[in-house]
Amino acid sequence: MERGLRDALRPKYAGFLEAMNAQPGGLKLLAVIRADLLALLGEENAPVLRALDGYLKEKLVTWLSPAALALHQITWDDPASLLEKIVAYEAVHPIRNLIDLKRRLGVGRRCFGYFHPAIPGEPLIFIEVALLKDMATSIQEVLLDVPPIAECEAKCALFYSISSTQPGLSGINLGKFLLKRVIDMLRKDMPSVQIFATLSPIPGFMQWLLAKLASQIKLAETEMQEGNSIEGASSTFRESILFPEEEKMIHSAIDQVNGKQGIELLQDILKSSQWAKSDKLSAALKSPLMRLCVRYLTRETIRGKALDAVANFHLQNGAMVERINWMADQSEKGIEQSGGIMVNYLYRLENIEEYASSYSATGIIHTSPNLS
Repeated sequence: MERGLRDALRPKYAGFLEAMNAQPGGLKLLAVIRADLLALLGEENAPVLRALDGYLKEKLVTWLSPAALALHQITWDDPASLLEKIVAYEAVHPIRNLIDLKRRLGVGRRCFGYFHPAIPGEPLIFIEVALLKDMATSIQEVLLDVPPIAECEAKCALFYSISSTQPGLSGINLGKFLLKRVIDMLRKDMPSVQIFATLSPIPGFMQWLLAKLASQIKLAETEMQEGNSIEGASSTFRESILFPEEEKMIHSAIDQVNGKQGIELLQDILKSSQWAKSDKLSAALKSPLMRLCVRYLTRETIRGKALDAVANFHLQNGAMVERINWMADQSEKGIEQSGGIMVNYLYRLENIEEYASSYSATGIIHTSPNLS
């Protein structure tokens, strides 16, 4: 009876999906189908599509279990077809040319990928590592053409890029297992390495800040237009985005005199990435942006978890927020996404399980005592 009930509840497309997975190229095709399905769900959140996505995701999680995946260190000696995929799929810090690629695969650097036998020659996800004496404070330190240290001197394994190659595997946390496998491998191969940390982007910070500034400016304008009749109600939602001394610094950094408030000036400045080229503006914005970035990473949440997607990924894997770094990514993308700020997440091996468990259960975000 139980088996009959289970068969009756089994969706009609289950057999088709399982048969497809058994065919050569079937797993890759299923990942492509799910990518299309996710795109459709973005346009039309239909129950039948949600059910199909849920079932397909569940099957992909099973088929892509860590036991089915092979960890491979990607080197310059790998086939050109594989190296081309690394260049094409690098999603965090684009690989500029062959010299850049060779540097990332050379002395003092590592690149590891997860592979599945049903999708040969193509990593499902890969991670790039720099072997350093200490945590880097900027991506320029990692990517620029500087002589690497002797690997025997390395004390820190810095994870600076992790890229998924299959949009259809969204929501399947292969990165968690990849990180753990790579940490275990590095600990075994390089006992001198004691620090495992990241240098990570903060992709949602500037979007959040600009939205916050816009809402506060609108509230202030509403108060001025309608007067004291709504002052009590609107003041409930008003926030002090800038401290008085920060507002003064921004005013003094602007050449022309105008009657705008500090938050209006800050909004105007941040709409373009050109401010980062001005030493005067950069100095004026450092204090408020660093302070607000700490708030964004450690206090802004959605459904009890960190609002920033990259932060949520590392926190659910057991990391802590160790340090934020000013002007750590001076590329145009870095300035536009996060004001050039990057963050170090630290994986304390003795605390990984504890931190992951407390974050999952209660949303606790562990931070360094030095984080300000």
